[in-house]
Amino acid sequence: MERPAWAPHGIDLTVPSVSRMYDYYLGGSHNFEVDREAARRAIQAWPGLPKIMQNNRAFMRRAIRFALQEGVTQFLDIGSGIPTFGNVHEVAHALEREARVVYVDNDPVAVAHSRAVLQGERRVGIVSADFRSPQDIMESPEVEDLLDLRRPVALMLVALLHFVEDRDEPGTYLTELARHLAPGSLLVLSHGSPEAGPRRDGGVGLKEVYSTANAPLVIRTKDEIRLFFEGFEVVEPGLVPVPQWRPDGPPEYEESGACGGFAGIGRKAVGAA
Repeated sequence: MERPAWAPHGIDLTVPSVSRMYDYYLGGSHNFEVDREAARRAIQAWPGLPKIMQNNRAFMRRAIRFALQEGVTQFLDIGSGIPTFGNVHEVAHALEREARVVYVDNDPVAVAHSRAVLQGERRVGIVSADFRSPQDIMESPEVEDLLDLRRPVALMLVALLHFVEDRDEPGTYLTELARHLAPGSLLVLSHGSPEAGPRRDGGVGLKEVYSTANAPLVIRTKDEIRLFFEGFEVVEPGLVPVPQWRPDGPPEYEESGACGGFAGIGRKAVGAA
């Protein structure tokens, strides 16, 4: 296929990218036909998928506002994806102009487009790195220049960990990231799970689609997701279906398959490793 002008050289245009598929679900334009075709098949397997993604973005916005209300003005967003309307820095800066944000992604399109969008934003940076390389993230010039790790940071893992397989030990990497964070820091997390919605097929069809992408989909139970909060005190209302986490209005989760996962926020306790 013809390479768009905005597409970095060296990327495989024949393999769907979960980041670019997410961009498609949200109505973005930085995706290829291979991503759109995979996304359409995913929607056939789980028709509520676009609404699920919208719910995740809405949770992210509410989580940012909560963090700012708690006095946390620094954000580390890992698996940030391709910039679209209502990014972390846009939501944060609408309420606190001094807020600082570091985005992290391993998708070349997401990183390249982020750099273009963020030109001139002196309080925001983008790091090309993988969640599974905590050292590369925490020792990056962007983190060292923008974030004061002596003060609380909101670690954003929104719709990320269900793309990290158990054999990669995601909990180990999360523990390593948390080790760098000051007490009072927040873990903002959402994760796909059929337990949160009406489907009980384990997301088999959806997992088959994502098996052809650059990262497989890992469906976990609520109890398995809760383990990621080790070392953090989960704030009210706890780990709940995504639309039910402190909704701005009545949560709209009655649509079939539109829940799709759980969300929660944890606070790093004083004395936690």
